[in-house]
Amino acid sequence: MARNRQRGRSEAAEGVVEAVDGGLAELIPDRDRPHGWTLLIDGAPQSHVDLDDPALLTFEYQRRLGHVLDLAAPAGRPLHAVHLGGGAFTLARYLAATRPRSTQQVIEVDERLVRLVRDRLPLDPGARIRVRSVDARDGLGKLRDGWADLVIADVFSGARTPAHLTSTEFLAEVRRVLKPGGTYAANLADGPPLAHLRGQIATAAAVFPELALAADPTVLRGRRFGNAVLVGSDQPLPVAELTRRVASDPHAGRVEHGKALTDFTGGAVAVTDAAARPSPAPPSSVFR
Repeated sequence: MARNRQRGRSEAAEGVVEAVDGGLAELIPDRDRPHGWTLLIDGAPQSHVDLDDPALLTFEYQRRLGHVLDLAAPAGRPLHAVHLGGGAFTLARYLAATRPRSTQQVIEVDERLVRLVRDRLPLDPGARIRVRSVDARDGLGKLRDGWADLVIADVFSGARTPAHLTSTEFLAEVRRVLKPGGTYAANLADGPPLAHLRGQIATAAAVFPELALAADPTVLRGRRFGNAVLVGSDQPLPVAELTRRVASDPHAGRVEHGKALTDFTGGAVAVTDAAARPSPAPPSSVFR
């Protein structure tokens, strides 16, 4: 393991650039961490990984997803988790480090990206992480009913969530795979006027009776493009503790739920397969 890490850094001290199925992938070394790397696809930051400290989450949205993972069950209890979208496997590594013996399925359609990450940022061979290179919805459809404690959706193609992963039909498949009391969490990206985000909340509300949304207040006010983490379940969510954790992050966020979240949707309607569209493309200034 250490030998692979050193090889990756010595061969490409200034980073790795490689064409993958989804565009141009870059692995940029973290100047402050000997074995830290940031993954970019076509210039858009996707993941940060520290091979020496897989429990470290640095991206805002990944920290919020990490809070959801922490609160999905009592501390340390192994979970069955599905990751739709792999990136650099940051959250799968995090769950393996914080909840040993967890069983995880990573579904990442970009086979060349999977090979690149496995080669340059190898997974702990003791972690129970299986990676399948298929479409997220197709892969989800092959999982048995009630298998997962967690389903995490973080799927972007060209910095946009594909249309077929934004509908009630897709979320019905997610709920089928979840155990009773299981948790769904999605990384969503939108900007003013937040039509996509509002529509995704309405879509999730048609499938999950309990919802919460965590995001930067400036994103929720429609002042800039950014990420929001939507959480759903068939059981009450730990909203108070999630709110406390999100508010205490280095980049503090806000959590909306209940009537405030319903009001935030502004009358948006649930999205079906027939009307689904990809999430909006981020403005070019976002990644400068």
